[in-house]
Amino acid sequence: MKGVVFAGDRKIEFHEFPDPTPGPGEVVLEIKASGMCGSDLKFYRAVGGPASLGFKTAAGPVIGGHEPCGVVVAVGPGVAPNQAWVGMRAMQHHYRGCGVCPHCSTGWMQLCVDGVAEVYGITGNGGHARYMKCPARTLVELPEELSFETGAAISCGTGTAWGALQRLGLQGDHTIAIFGQGPVGLSATQLATHMGAQVIALDTSPTRLAKAKSMGAQYLINPKETPDVVQAIRDLTHGRGAHLSLDASSSPQARVQAVRCVRTWGKACFVGEGDTVTLDVSNDMLRRQVTIIASWTFSTVGQAECARYVADRGVAVDKLFTHRWKLEQAVEAYELFDAQSEGKGVILPS
Repeated sequence: MKGVVFAGDRKIEFHEFPDPTPGPGEVVLEIKASGMCGSDLKFYRAVGGPASLGFKTAAGPVIGGHEPCGVVVAVGPGVAPNQAWVGMRAMQHHYRGCGVCPHCSTGWMQLCVDGVAEVYGITGNGGHARYMKCPARTLVELPEELSFETGAAISCGTGTAWGALQRLGLQGDHTIAIFGQGPVGLSATQLATHMGAQVIALDTSPTRLAKAKSMGAQYLINPKETPDVVQAIRDLTHGRGAHLSLDASSSPQARVQAVRCVRTWGKACFVGEGDTVTLDVSNDMLRRQVTIIASWTFSTVGQAECARYVADRGVAVDKLFTHRWKLEQAVEAYELFDAQSEGKGVILPS
């Protein structure tokens, strides 16, 4: 089969891989949708690919894509019939840990006590190919009501937004400022709106702000056009500030604004990976009783809860996608995604 490989330095390569065969405790998914996540851009851009960023990859090329969703087509020995079966529609939680430590046993395999053994799409073969092999325990059943594209989004970006909103304790009477309207930020905007909250969406891209508006954001702010972002948010909240904020941009400046824009007793959540932030501990935090939360993706339990909520409430997650690509169009797909001016893309290998 043909697989997409992040060669680094903004290069995509296609390599031939053998069709996978499941071993004990494993399954093979036929991938129906493989989402493109902002995290992929780190490996797409890095000279030398994932290995240059400190990830220990297997010998030889690794198939990219860590938002896999598809149908189980083969089951290895030792897999319980109620855990995975041929024909099962499934999302994949893209980490493999030891499987038995306190974190793995509660679905948080990325927090494995022994360290993550595999990150699919980075250190192990991911979803940008027709087939993918993985442990059965990393599967999360996809509700019949949901498309494979929606399942792919929940497998990282939308699931990450869900996890952050749960950590923040979002309520319907809250106003939340969401910094960055890429795939994670847009998902947070859409979910928060469905939960009844008032959303202030921030981004430097007019196209992404327009998308945020279509997802339910009540107010839009372009930091490039706004001299004082924090004051602008206070002006929209009767001078008090937002109840909550979420930064999905990874911008140091946005992170500072996310903390300063919340009211006394407010909460700010950092989701965007990498870089740094510098705060005045007394004025920005202590003297306003502000809580800062870090949120890293989600558990298999959280992934299932997110999918069930989306299915039961009719959340149109598919609206996130502005582009759908065939596998052989991966070069063009990532060139466009690299500009970070559009919504979300998804590769449809099958």
